[in-house]
Parts: sequence; C-alpha cells; structure tokens
Amino acid sequence: MVHQAKTPFWLMARAMLWCWLLLLALPSWSDSRQTIDTQSEEALQRLAQHWPASAQMIEKASGVLIFPDVVKVGFGVGGQYGEGVLRIDGKPVSYFSTAGASFGLQLGAEYKAEVILFMTPQALADFRNGHGWTVGTDNEVQIVDSSDMVGADIALSEQRVIAFIFSNQGVMGNLTLAGSKITPIAR
Repeated sequence: MVHQAKTPFWLMARAMLWCWLLLLALPSWSDSRQTIDTQSEEALQRLAQHWPASAQMIEKASGVLIFPDVVKVGFGVGGQYGEGVLRIDGKPVSYFSTAGASFGLQLGAEYKAEVILFMTPQALADFRNGHGWTVGTDNEVQIVDSSDMVGADIALSEQRVIAFIFSNQGVMGNLTLAGSKITPIAR
C-alpha cells in the first residue's frame, strides 16, 4: 500500500496568505504615466508581431485599453493585478487598474498583457461613463485566442468589444477576462 503524504493545512494557509499579501502589495508598486505609456506601446508592438491583422483592428477601434503587465499569482486561491492606459486616437486619455480573484487548482505566477478594443463609439462611451467595469457582467467581450487567428477578421468586425490576452510567446488560448474589475486610477 502506497501512502501519500498530505500537505498540512497550516502550510497551505500560510502560502495562501503570502499570495494574497503579495497581490495586495502590488498596487503600492504602481507605475508612473510614462512607464505605463512606454510599456503599452511595447505591448502593442508585441501583439502586432504575433498577429499583424491586430494593427488594422486597433486603427479602426474607437478606443484601446492596454494593460501591458498583468501579474497573476496563485496557490489554490489566486488573484491578478495590472495597470494600463486608455488611448483614443493613439493618445493616452486616462489610466486604469485591472484586478480579479480566481479559485481552483493553480500554483505560481505569470505575466501577461491584455489589450481591449472598443470597436464602436457607443461601446467606448458605455465604458467611460461607468465608475468601474466588470468583464462578463457589464459587457460582452469577444476574446481572441490562438485558434481564432485564421480568418477571424470578418467575424470580429461585428463585435463591440474585442480583447487579446498574450505573453511574449504569443496570443494565449483558453483564457478569460471574466470577473476582472477595471477601475479608473489617478496618474
């Protein structure tokens, strides 16, 4: 009979506490406007390298919300946080944070970028007129993943809000923004 060692509850609780403390501390390490703007431009360049058609979609969008560096940490219970910029006509107009919690089997940390395109003036106005925005509750967002890369331009042209989630390796599949809370921040 093989005996499997169980992780003591106190060890799991301690690890979860450290994850939450790290996540809560992230907003205090906030970036300057210049840092967010520079990292956002780099994120758009990385997205265009992975999917060249995204540049045309960004050009057509009424507004582009870029979170260039979202960190996600977890140990059973996890969370994510990042800061970004809303650009209209290529110029930064306001700054936001994204935060969310998740539950389930997860361990470790990862970094990703998120780009949200508001394809219609009404979709952009709906976002800007709110005091916060919860993905999946306040709106319908079409997430583009690696399986959408071929021939997606036509289908995506009908969407009000489109999102890309990617890392340095490319557009990531099977990810969601559901439950992410996007809130204005002062910068």
